[in-house]
Amino acid sequence: MNYKIIAKYIKKLDFDISKPDKFFSLTKDISNYKFKIDIKSNRFKDNIIEVQTTLVLEPKDKNLDRINALATYSTMVELDKSLTDKKKLEEIILIEIPNKIYPELRKVFIFIFENSGFREIKIDQDVDFKKLYLSRRN
Repeated sequence: MNYKIIAKYIKKLDFDISKPDKFFSLTKDISNYKFKIDIKSNRFKDNIIEVQTTLVLEPKDKNLDRINALATYSTMVELDKSLTDKKKLEEIILIEIPNKIYPELRKVFIFIFENSGFREIKIDQDVDFKKLYLSRRN
């Protein structure tokens, strides 16, 4: 293995339904929203990077009421000093780390929604990060 996860934590959590009518609108029209995943990385120290995986709820139609629902999970990764292959590093950041932490991120997001009165929230159990990575490269 070319890396080791040394820390994981919730970096940002934003869940805001500003008015009751937005709550009822979202409850009624939850199928008109989609979940989006974003992955970013930052070098922390020489051989340590931070991988931020964000899950956000967005309306499919720009005219729908927007609520703030976002969770960012930060994973601190120590890389082997011998890792010089940029493609391998990219795969670690965009495929391997998200695959490992996604179940935890999903669990946090579902917990927030369910405890806010949304029992019918559906977030994919599995995400094919390799497929997303390959589609991005093409």
